[in-house]
Amino acid sequence: MLRSRVWLIVAAALIVLALLVVIGNAAVVRTNPPVTYTITWDSPETEALARAACFDCHSHETRWPWYAHIAPAAFLIVQDVNEGRKAMNFSTGHKLEGDEMVEQIESGRMPKPIYLPLHPEANLSAEQKSRLMAGLLATFGQEKDERGWQEEDEPEDEDED
Repeated sequence: MLRSRVWLIVAAALIVLALLVVIGNAAVVRTNPPVTYTITWDSPETEALARAACFDCHSHETRWPWYAHIAPAAFLIVQDVNEGRKAMNFSTGHKLEGDEMVEQIESGRMPKPIYLPLHPEANLSAEQKSRLMAGLLATFGQEKDERGWQEEDEPEDEDED
């Protein structure tokens, strides 16, 4: 009697797991569109650090882990990636502003704390974060104002005599 009850529980758990996998694969679209923007990195180290800490959510080169195929994690991960790509995308050149990236890293908002436990490569040391921030500024520079100028680009007022 006990043995049949255990098998019934195991069978029910397997059915539930199978349903979660089916739902996670059928109801969620995980994409990696083509990369359409080429970055000229200041150094290979900056690129490696950015790839480790940023690219899964902010590029079209997302590495979809196994648990991204099981509901409800699938829904949460796809939502985070879609929001990340919308906010900034290394693969399209969308909103690549060095000072904004540095601000997100310095404040601890990026990478998201929920991302770090399962992605130890993104859990950068203070020294690595410092080198990444310097490299992002060297690669992408400072944000331009609404006219498309950086401070040093602004024309000086010329006196007309």
